Amino acid sequence: MTLMQWFIFILIIQVIHGLGTWKLYIKAGRQAWEAFIPVYNGIVLMKIMNRPWWWVILLFLPIVNLIMFIVVWVETARSFGKNQLIDTFLAIITLGFYNYYLNYFTNVEHVKDRNINPKSGSGEWTSSILFAIVAATIVHTYFIQPFTIPSSSLEKSLLVGDFLFVSKFHYGARVPMTTVGAPMVHDTIPVLKNKSYLFDDHKGSHSWINKLQLPYLRFPGFEKIKRNEIVVFNQPADTLLNMNDFHPDRNYYKPIDKKTNLVKRCVAIAGDSLEVRDGFVYINGKKNELPDRAHLQFSYYVQPKTNQFNPTYLKDRYDITDGFGIINNQNTYYFSAISDEALAKFKNHPNVASITPIIKEKGVRDSNIFPHDPNYNWNIDFFGPLYIPEAGKTIDINLEVLPLYKRAITEYEGNSLQVKGNQIFINGELATTYTFKQNYYWMMGDNRHNSIDARSWGFVPFDHVVGKPVFIWMSWDGKNPRWERFFTTVSGSGKATSYLIPFIVLLFGFIGFNKWRARKKNS
Repeated sequence: MTLMQWFIFILIIQVIHGLGTWKLYIKAGRQAWEAFIPVYNGIVLMKIMNRPWWWVILLFLPIVNLIMFIVVWVETARSFGKNQLIDTFLAIITLGFYNYYLNYFTNVEHVKDRNINPKSGSGEWTSSILFAIVAATIVHTYFIQPFTIPSSSLEKSLLVGDFLFVSKFHYGARVPMTTVGAPMVHDTIPVLKNKSYLFDDHKGSHSWINKLQLPYLRFPGFEKIKRNEIVVFNQPADTLLNMNDFHPDRNYYKPIDKKTNLVKRCVAIAGDSLEVRDGFVYINGKKNELPDRAHLQFSYYVQPKTNQFNPTYLKDRYDITDGFGIINNQNTYYFSAISDEALAKFKNHPNVASITPIIKEKGVRDSNIFPHDPNYNWNIDFFGPLYIPEAGKTIDINLEVLPLYKRAITEYEGNSLQVKGNQIFINGELATTYTFKQNYYWMMGDNRHNSIDARSWGFVPFDHVVGKPVFIWMSWDGKNPRWERFFTTVSGSGKATSYLIPFIVLLFGFIGFNKWRARKKNS
């Protein structure tokens, strides 16, 4: 729905609320008209329920409000003496319309200065868990989101098994577009393996549940995405039911905020011109200089002299962590990723006869590479040049460049596009130029031959950006913890420093201070 449609929908909800509670407002010593005034009626209702006014804000936060509506339905009934389990059940199962029954067909009395503390241990646990979920959902959605590194595309900078905190507020927190879903999970409910949100994912579906989607909104951030920053984003071309199944029975169309989360390095920002030569990125004609914590990796053929290579030895001695294996009867090994630092040492290994870099030939087209058009003979090592769209900038549009920008114009910016002969029509009008509505970015992995990134799907629009990884709070290699990576920063220069010990000292200091203060207060 559009913002205007949502505004009308909210007004209708206010009328429904007013019609179902105005007599209850009177019985609580208020005026009937107060039940119909948007926002104000919520503040008054909180006074009737003896709850803080700021609960009203929670009623307007997507996902959180699903929980808060249930709380308000139950609390309204309890504020008029309906405290039994059957009352709670009816308030929930009728979606709040139980209050219509109380409003029109009962002679209830308002319980003034109601004790809002739970009257049983189970009630206290339920209340605590409920508001823990609300608080965690708010933090997860608008401030900090936990994220786990699933692949080795940024290996050496971020490792498989790193657990991150991703800041939502650096670039501006995005308001959830999907309004009905399970809190604190992404696109799938754990264990059940079912879709966690309400949406008809068939292409072109006009189902009413898809009307519940909010338009894209984002709070202001305090910084812009910088070149070479690591960014978490929704994979723009994600139309898969399962990201590990690249041949599903059909395409599954997802809302933006439910597309698969990925983390890559933003090597080019809006307005840049990007080119890849021999696997190296060039921005505006200059070779891209990565931060000192970043380590490019490339694939190699390695011919041993006699023996086979031991994976554990290579990992411990040379920090070669990605997969490798024999590919032919000459005993040639394919190494999917070796950094320059590892290569300098590994070439002196007594069992290495030769190491040959694997570089695609310039001009040889890879059909899996963006823009997936036979007129562009690009591959992972030779790519571009390509202009990265910037909001408000206008480009000439013709059949030659159309494959590069068609998806941005249609899928990401919501325009219709038709080609008739050699003419292009956008929204039914002949177009020779196009002005972009938002910024776009180019996200790549440092593991240049073992990363599915923008070279496969193209641009990442700003409305797909989730946030900025800022902190590694834990790291696990699959068998053991990597203690040196606990509580380290993601960005910065030089070797990352662990703040685990200072954190533990502060934590125990805080616990001890609270206990001391409690004893002093009691004495």
